[in-house]
Amino acid sequence: MKSPRERIIETTFQLFARQGYNSTGINQIISEAEVARASFYQYFKSKEDLCAEFLKVRHEYWFNELHNFLTKEKESKYKIIKAFDFLIYMNQKENFRGCSFLNILSEIPMDNVKILSVIQSHKADLRNYFLELLADDMLSDHIYMLFESSIIESQLFKSDELIEKTKRIVINLIP
Repeated sequence: MKSPRERIIETTFQLFARQGYNSTGINQIISEAEVARASFYQYFKSKEDLCAEFLKVRHEYWFNELHNFLTKEKESKYKIIKAFDFLIYMNQKENFRGCSFLNILSEIPMDNVKILSVIQSHKADLRNYFLELLADDMLSDHIYMLFESSIIESQLFKSDELIEKTKRIVINLIP
């Protein structure tokens, strides 16, 4: 059986994915996670703290999934190309729910430093991931921007078509 904290995080993921950050209340999370109010507040002081923790857990999950998906690829070029296949895999697994970080970014005020800093950290790690693979600042940022736009466009149109096209572009970009 999952701990109350795990149930809260899991429920938060489902609710944020289904109805968004702003439309999800603490009472609903407590109810659907089947935890006592005291248990919720034992782990999280506020909805904002819960969101920041949820995003940290999501970050670890997402990067673990990415690394596991790419584990058989040895060359950097093929890791990058297959990273776009990873987006297709995640779209199928999560029904085109898009990026948890960008979904929440669109709902928070820009002065919410606590949540914003977790989102920025995730995106910086992804950007650095491509930089480490390519060791070319300009090219890696180009790939990063194509990757990010692929996530958004596939969510918007509920289609992997533009990811496939972007992957062909990336193949031609990488020496």
